Amino acid sequence: MRINAAGWLPLWGKSGYADAVPVAPLVDQDLVCRRVLVRDKDVVFVKGIFEASEGLGALFAERGGELIISAPLSRERELDEVLADLEIELQASVSRLPLPAVR
Repeated sequence: MRINAAGWLPLWGKSGYADAVPVAPLVDQDLVCRRVLVRDKDVVFVKGIFEASEGLGALFAERGGELIISAPLSRERELDEVLADLEIELQASVSRLPLPAVR
């Protein structure tokens, strides 16, 4: 689903038509983000790991095996440990994403 030029995300209502809702920033200074690249077939496995690790992080799939994982700043060390294991087990590529600028 794409955000339109006005910064609104279409949301399907009960009427079957798309209602527009404003998109709030998803990342702030209390979250850390990592870009993770895995094979397409490994996405479900990675998703399962994060679902089983309640509260560790949220996984967003951009396309195929391109993932963004956001986690609370307080769990950054734990997130990095899990991602280090994925680098070894799945040959995942992990990179840090910069924090958003403070406004």
